[in-house]
Formats: sequence, C-alpha cells, structure tokens
Amino acid sequence: MAVDQLLYVYVLNEEDYPANSVIVKEGSKGDWMYVILEGKVKVKKNTPKGMVTIGTLNEGDIIGEMALFDPVVADRTRTASAIADGGPVKMGVLDTNRLLKDFESISPQLKGLTRTLVKRLSDTTQRAVNLAMK
Repeated sequence: MAVDQLLYVYVLNEEDYPANSVIVKEGSKGDWMYVILEGKVKVKKNTPKGMVTIGTLNEGDIIGEMALFDPVVADRTRTASAIADGGPVKMGVLDTNRLLKDFESISPQLKGLTRTLVKRLSDTTQRAVNLAMK
C-alpha cells in the first residue's frame, strides 16, 4: 500500500533503521507515531512463552497509534515492539502535536469512532497473542 498523500503533511522528519533493528520497544514510553515510508516492519509482543509476531506492516501503514489514541494506554506505554523486517526501513515521524490538535477539532462522534477502532485493534492484538500462546 502506498503512503496516503494526506499523511505527508504530518511528517516532521524521516528516520532510517537497518535490518532487524528495533524501531519501537514494547513497554517504553512514547507519544509519537510513525508511517512506514519504505520497507516492512514486524510487530511483536512479549508473552509468557516469549516474543510473538502479531503481524507484518508495509509501506503506508502506521505504528504508535495505540499509545496516542487508546484511553486505556493513558501513560503512553508502548503495547508492542516494532522491528525492521528483512531489510532497511525508512519511517516518517508524524507531528503528534498537530495530529492531536486536528483530532480535538473533530466532532465527539468521530472521536468516539476513532477511539473505538483503536480499542478494537488493541483487543484483536490481545486475541492474537492468546491464540499464539495455546
């Protein structure tokens, strides 16, 4: 999937990561989001049985939205790790302040819908972890 041109207005800078490097570490604090500009990113979670791969994200996909928009993650703790998969990755760091300002300007109904979708993603991730541990 190509990067949506609308996302480029939010990109503050770009960061390059070599193959297999950690972009985001589960349990760390952070209030920024990224868009994948080039490459693939594996999303992994720690479990009692070790690291579990939740999925692989591609160009145009976003990481870091749960720490920003999920009210359950109010302390901005990262809920999963993101790792450059199989080659170098170029990430666009999104302007969190501008995103939050724009988010606050939308209707309460649309805010609720957005938070519901992020919560659903969080729940689906947890179900995938539970399945992987069986």
